[in-house]
Amino acid sequence: MSTLPLVSITPWLPTSSGPDNDVRRREISQALHSACVEYGFFYLDISDFVSLEETTELERLARQFFELPQVEKDKISISKQDGARGYQRLNENVTQGKPDSHEGLDFYAPVSDPNPTRPLWGVNQWPSVPGLQHQYEKWIDKMKQLGLILMEAMAAGLGMRAEEWLDLRSQVDDSFWVLRVIGYPRLPDDHDGFSCGAHKDYGCLTFLHADPTPSALQVFRTTPKPDGTRKGEWINADPIPGCIVVNIGEMWEIWSHGLYKSTLHRVIHRGENYRVSIPFFFEPNFDALVKPLPAALRVQEINTRREVSVSAHPHEMGQMKLYTPVTYGEFLLKKVGSNFGTGKGKYD
Repeated sequence: MSTLPLVSITPWLPTSSGPDNDVRRREISQALHSACVEYGFFYLDISDFVSLEETTELERLARQFFELPQVEKDKISISKQDGARGYQRLNENVTQGKPDSHEGLDFYAPVSDPNPTRPLWGVNQWPSVPGLQHQYEKWIDKMKQLGLILMEAMAAGLGMRAEEWLDLRSQVDDSFWVLRVIGYPRLPDDHDGFSCGAHKDYGCLTFLHADPTPSALQVFRTTPKPDGTRKGEWINADPIPGCIVVNIGEMWEIWSHGLYKSTLHRVIHRGENYRVSIPFFFEPNFDALVKPLPAALRVQEINTRREVSVSAHPHEMGQMKLYTPVTYGEFLLKKVGSNFGTGKGKYD
């Protein structure tokens, strides 16, 4: 397929009901499972959860901020807090050792006893743009709700038992979320890099709303070839009205013991307009211990039995990668630690 699968979250919304809703939920959960196995990315139709007016207003406020004089934006630079919360200038973010041609505004989950000298432990810096903080805080609340809804739907698709889902829910019910507001000018023809270089997300779920700009976000898709190898290509993930683009991060890769893969993606914006995107990262709790889920191990055991039953040479089957448990907060600090020094970049 040259595009990502599209799944509707409507049957899983608390307001959804009807005699066939349980059936629809099972169908959606299976579609989510397939999308995570095959792509690690999918479109999620949230038109029954979020209005067009809400997202249009988020875009308008973002543009109003990025249009401010540089001196005004610099007043809330990340250098004035913990090196993470606040504004980053054009080319300040780095991926794979190269500057990214975008500017950004980052917010993180509030913490107790803030300390701006401690990485990630400062306070959020809100711009003076009228209405921006109010609208974005409403969006954060909605995305946190959506995170729990989607996690439950995915848990069902993975075949988790009720008590297993409750245990997983306890690892994300105080999400150490991140919200980014990103502005992309047209990428110069002679720019030695990208609008945002190829990377994998390191958290749980990414919910991306972007303006209608086409041919900017690209996802790396691999497909099997007749000789058993895989062919890789970049496919566009153009915006669809009423939908967000969702991708899984490295925490879901660990939870699923590699059944779901965190997928490479990048941004190359060559259009004439100024592109705005608003990714929300629904992450585990800061102190969550992330380890392979029993449900994922059950699925993989069944899959392995099937492979062995149809293989004439089971000893030739590849060795499965082992995923060791990680505490999310410690993992996150290591990932973004390069932002506070001379590392290759926040996504490495």
